[in-house]
Amino acid sequence: MLRIITDFDGPIMDVSVRYYQVYQLCLAQVKRPEQAVKQLSKEEFWDLKRSRVPEAEIGTLSGLDEMQTKEFAQLRRQTVHNLSYMVYDEPIPGAIETLERIQQAGIDLAVMTMRRVTELDYACNRYDLGRFFPSDRRYCLSNDYVKTRDIDDKPLLMKKAVAELPPATEVWMVGDTEADIVAAKTNDIKAIGVLSGIRDRPQLERYQPDAIADNLSSAVDLILNQSWQQVS
Repeated sequence: MLRIITDFDGPIMDVSVRYYQVYQLCLAQVKRPEQAVKQLSKEEFWDLKRSRVPEAEIGTLSGLDEMQTKEFAQLRRQTVHNLSYMVYDEPIPGAIETLERIQQAGIDLAVMTMRRVTELDYACNRYDLGRFFPSDRRYCLSNDYVKTRDIDDKPLLMKKAVAELPPATEVWMVGDTEADIVAAKTNDIKAIGVLSGIRDRPQLERYQPDAIADNLSSAVDLILNQSWQQVS
């Protein structure tokens, strides 16, 4: 049996609008009255996020002083995963059709995400994604889980999935961050990094996935063809 485990945000959901909305909110709340700031364009902001520029540096580039950047970064962390902002998330074009293709091909499918249960359920209910991911194929954080770092927490989720899911002859992880690649590698699973999410190619290449693809659809093509791009 062939299994694909996919991350949620990045391969399936586009979170860039949510992140940019929260950036604009935090910048507006932290700046002083009459203070001239430089609001980055969405493209500028997302390029910085994808290349892992720290929040404080994004604040500095936006015209905030050192004290303001700390407040900006803290406010952003408190706000970006608020359910009220997840209304801005939308499926990446072609992602739902790709999930249908995976299902029709008889491939076992699971989702693994750093979202909490309520956050994942919200999106699944809104876009009818439960038809692809029944409860026993959803691996996410409990609502009261105390997060550390994704790169530490996600391998634990993968270990749980490996222990609980039925045996498979071949397993692939598709994700858009270093946490996905590390989670796969530490559990002897092949990893494909996709460029449709929050990391650019240089950031993914640092963690040496088995392949890099443009999106979930391209990743599935690679898996089905059993020929993938080796990362140097």
